[in-house]
Amino acid sequence: MRSKVVTIDRHIIDQEREHPGASGRFSALLYDIALAAKIISREVNQAGLVDILGKTGAINVQGEEVRRLDDFAQEVIVKAMDHAGHLCCMVSEECDEIIAIPDKFDKGHYVLLFDPLDGSSNIDVNVSIGTIFSVHHKVTPGETGTLADCLQPGRKQLAAGYVIYGSSTMLVYTTGMDSGVHGFTLDPSIGEFLLSHPNIRIPNPPARIYSVNEAYYARWSRPQQRLLDHLRDMERGGEQGYRSRYIGSLVSDFHRTLLQGGLFMYPPDTRSPDGKLRILYEAAPLALVCEAAGGRASDGGRDVLDVVPRGLHDRTPLFLGSSSLVDLAESYVGSES
Repeated sequence: MRSKVVTIDRHIIDQEREHPGASGRFSALLYDIALAAKIISREVNQAGLVDILGKTGAINVQGEEVRRLDDFAQEVIVKAMDHAGHLCCMVSEECDEIIAIPDKFDKGHYVLLFDPLDGSSNIDVNVSIGTIFSVHHKVTPGETGTLADCLQPGRKQLAAGYVIYGSSTMLVYTTGMDSGVHGFTLDPSIGEFLLSHPNIRIPNPPARIYSVNEAYYARWSRPQQRLLDHLRDMERGGEQGYRSRYIGSLVSDFHRTLLQGGLFMYPPDTRSPDGKLRILYEAAPLALVCEAAGGRASDGGRDVLDVVPRGLHDRTPLFLGSSSLVDLAESYVGSES
């Protein structure tokens, strides 16, 4: 049994002590993200009991139908983060442009990029969904956040993580390669995130699992098809074959990959030649978590963390998980990237 109970607040404070010059603002920003996650978790868990399921009738900037819980999660995060003086601006999957900090509030030195409710198409059928977030430092002069502050490569992230709303609610985050990846499970009886998964490392050797939507096989390039054929057919060569595990919710599929190892793939196809996952608030944050846990994240030819986005909603192919399996994927598809 653990000799002490570590809340996320205590963990953040302990990490802050390792940086003597810290002002506390970055720590306070992480507290606010955790608070927003608690509020969203409460509403997700009650979604079947209140009038919050279903669609709003609106279409977001991605061309996707907006669900009521999407709207709720978006509002919760914006309202939790816009007034504390930590941020200069925000970027969300749900908004076409930068979200400015209202003039009546102080501006800070950080940028928050987030997907308020990833996997929202699964809301009505009770599949695990999640929130993804990324934090950058402001790089331009002046108080107001600019496009240049937002369009930074993932390698420059100060922190990244996700919240998964499933049988339990977990918040997983990292503050960089040297800080490790830590997971906190929400105890609803006391309303606190408690450290449950310290220093997460992707297992090595990994589980022999791949995760991809095989329904799109006919749309893939021939190298991608050969990669999947190889994973399926390894047993014929005397090796244990790989098992397919695919939920269809990015946070859920990545969470399993992080804890068990394996390979998650969302390759380009004829309908999405540039890939489908958004760089700033889906691929890059999960890539930082993955690499900080000892894994790799690639677009098929280069590390995702080195990709410099040109627009707020740029997309990318994504291969992430155990390093050896991402290397294998690149050996098949790298020539076409």
